[in-house]
Amino acid sequence: MLLNKFDSAEYRRALGCFATGVAVVTALDSAGEKIGITVNSFNSVSLNPPLVLWSIGEESLSYTAFVEAQYFAVNVLATHQREVCERFASSGENKFQNLECDEGIERIPLLPEYSAVFECRTEHCYDGGDHKIIVGRVLSFEDRKTDPLIFYRGHFLKSPSSPQVSP
Repeated sequence: MLLNKFDSAEYRRALGCFATGVAVVTALDSAGEKIGITVNSFNSVSLNPPLVLWSIGEESLSYTAFVEAQYFAVNVLATHQREVCERFASSGENKFQNLECDEGIERIPLLPEYSAVFECRTEHCYDGGDHKIIVGRVLSFEDRKTDPLIFYRGHFLKSPSSPQVSP
């Protein structure tokens, strides 16, 4: 259906029909402090060279830190990590409090119990409307072969093999 007037709420609902995985991107800011943000805008770009992308909104409190970061990690969340997703989607408090993180390349924080992780060096940042699109070269990765957390139409799915929606 084509709309004469663009309705951003309808547009957002339509985008929600595309099921996505959920990840937390982590890095260090210019002072060496851990930063992290929940994203569902993660994609593979290229296998050779190994490139991935994600995007961050200009209104994000950590926007400048992520745009300036030379290294970052994409922590793909596992089905049981809904609380981690919500923690890193919020703003303000210390998101890393009481989290036992490992250190990756250049000391970037790696979350515990992820489904997969991709450690990256920033290759490019592109303007994308009200977001920056960050392309990273994958330097290291791990797949723990666990089911990922899936988000669809505003809800989390219980697991990829069980299409029931959780509240």
